[in-house]
Amino acid sequence: MRLVIAHLYPAEMNIYGDTGNVIALSRRLEWRGIDAVVERIAVGDPYDFTAADVVVAGGGEDRAQLAVAADLQRRAGDIREAVAAGTVFLTICGTYQLFGHRFVTHDGDEMPGIGVFDLETHGGDERMIGNIVLDTEWGPLVGFENHSGRTFLGEGQQPLGMVRKGYGNNERDFDEGAVAANAFGSYLHGALLPKNPAFADELLRRALVQRHGDDAVLGPLDDGVERAAADAAATRP
Repeated sequence: MRLVIAHLYPAEMNIYGDTGNVIALSRRLEWRGIDAVVERIAVGDPYDFTAADVVVAGGGEDRAQLAVAADLQRRAGDIREAVAAGTVFLTICGTYQLFGHRFVTHDGDEMPGIGVFDLETHGGDERMIGNIVLDTEWGPLVGFENHSGRTFLGEGQQPLGMVRKGYGNNERDFDEGAVAANAFGSYLHGALLPKNPAFADELLRRALVQRHGDDAVLGPLDDGVERAAADAAATRP
């Protein structure tokens, strides 16, 4: 078996170690004897999303996000079709924001999103920075957040989890991230997946089922080091 991991905007959107998410997925497949093929897609590169099993995108600086926003508009239809077909997506910070309806800057300028998630983001005066812990249906997730955008979910939009410690989507609602079909969005850097192996495996499990059927299984791994790193991160102020 093999899975194709599409790394979307690896040069433009790779802040706070987000490429570690791609590395974690690849290694967890390889340790189980499953081939991992990583395809890197830059701004302007043609890409057929039906070829991908998992699509991963990270966060970036404001200038990079502007370039990515324009490129995502050109890909919007293909990405929404892939989400509807069950392709697994993990979007972090800047790309998470752009998978909503729109991002409105602090100055009132607007970057349109592609509407995978029912949410919108508004730029704020102060940054929300620090370690964060979430309660989710896949267990607790730990990470690091650093964003000034306040994200507000639509009434029926499922969050990734609820904030135990930290800020999350905004400092008011205690929710964090968003989930639509097999697409996930979050502000958690760190990178997210190396310290949260059960969630990494959930993404891989979904991708394997989509590509190879319900009898595709992931064998167990020794995640003692990863769990220790997560426990240590969870106790930091």
